[in-house]
Amino acid sequence: MNVETGMLKPGEARHPAESTQEIIAQDNVKAPEWAASEHYEYLGSEDISKDRYIDPEFAKGEFEKMWTRTWQMACREDHIPEAGDYYVYDIGQYSFIVTRCENGDIRAHFNACLHRGTKLKPSGTAGFANDLKCPFHGWTWNLDGSMKELPEKWDFSHTEKRNMCLPEARVERLGGFVWVNMDPEAPSLEEYFGPEAMAHFNAWKLENRYIYLHVQKSYPANWKLTMEAFMEAYHVGDTHPQVQPANGDVNSQYDVYGDHVNRFISTLGVVSPKLRDKYSEADIIENFTLGDSSSLGGTKPEFKEGDRARQIMADMFRQMFETATNTDLSHVSDTELLDTYSYTFFPNLFLFPGISLPMIYRFRPDPKDHRRTIYEVMFMRPKPKDGSYVETAEVQILEDHQSFAEAEGMDPGFGVILDQDTDNLYAQQEGLEASAKDGLTLADYQEIRIRHFENTIDKYMAMEPKRPNMKALQRT
Repeated sequence: MNVETGMLKPGEARHPAESTQEIIAQDNVKAPEWAASEHYEYLGSEDISKDRYIDPEFAKGEFEKMWTRTWQMACREDHIPEAGDYYVYDIGQYSFIVTRCENGDIRAHFNACLHRGTKLKPSGTAGFANDLKCPFHGWTWNLDGSMKELPEKWDFSHTEKRNMCLPEARVERLGGFVWVNMDPEAPSLEEYFGPEAMAHFNAWKLENRYIYLHVQKSYPANWKLTMEAFMEAYHVGDTHPQVQPANGDVNSQYDVYGDHVNRFISTLGVVSPKLRDKYSEADIIENFTLGDSSSLGGTKPEFKEGDRARQIMADMFRQMFETATNTDLSHVSDTELLDTYSYTFFPNLFLFPGISLPMIYRFRPDPKDHRRTIYEVMFMRPKPKDGSYVETAEVQILEDHQSFAEAEGMDPGFGVILDQDTDNLYAQQEGLEASAKDGLTLADYQEIRIRHFENTIDKYMAMEPKRPNMKALQRT
């Protein structure tokens, strides 16, 4: 038990209920090493300046100093399985055509013609092409970025000694994802995440999953504010009261890894410590919310006096998920089946490697309005064990007034949870702008992910601007 005794140092306070690790330790199928670990670090208690959320100059600085230096998930390899397949990834004003070449290589070309700058492919699109042709004057490049055709070449003799390859971002592959970075001098993806976070990532085997649902919606709030709405479970009691009977919210675990990765573990199948006297073990099962409840087919388990709800649910989920997805989960621990594992990979990606909430969140700032964010939710399932083909979902784009529950294939209960999270953003953005207070006051433990995230933002903002350099980004 984590019971406060005497004077505690900053960052040492914990809710006196059993810890996340004490809950997980009671499971029948034990947690792997990456799950059964803790890595909290106290990072100070000062207020966070509100300027970063409301000042357009701060957003401009992020595009000049941070976005051009960081590794970002552009797409899944499954989005571009064959030579000629492409996927356009946009981040702010920057745009990349991520394409698979004839030899299987993946390139991420800057999405702009070297003639007069026209986009080669429309933003937000994906498809197949034999080459990359400008729709304006027909300048054409091969899939590897080399020049293929320059119409009326006689009038461009002055370009003959120039490198006319398309500039391209660096590309790395990890876990079935394609990552891009505009900085040719940036550390490798492995160095960027660090050894401990990489060990976690590699253990998940996310290359063996596929995206079966992809939903996008925009919000009138700064991208960092939007991300931070999902970085803690402190808000569950007031924002998601319907999940408290089956969610260990205030005794969730928080960890940080280097500058670019953090996480929380929030246990499910247990009642919130704040409601222990109001709900029974049987109530926990009745109130459980899944990201993909269709896998359970409406099944409710039998409950006997003395049973532990968490274990009943873990056993049931294992069987039902295996049947529904044609996969083998015998090697998967109870905590991976049940609990919410939320990892932030700086700057804009959340990965949830568990089974009950198998999600990806991606957040992108609107380049024309620092008060708006493009928010994407993707749900993953294990690929079938028999190797049968599964199709990667296309994105569904919702209007501002639409509920996530309206997306085709979205679990209605989980859609409501996403609405509750994002509905707070309207009031928070406007409240910060109206406030006489200069900053945000954060909890030392429960909101450490926010402080860690903003500390890393500050480190990039202290750097000199780094704009893409065409010569450095062209292949010789």
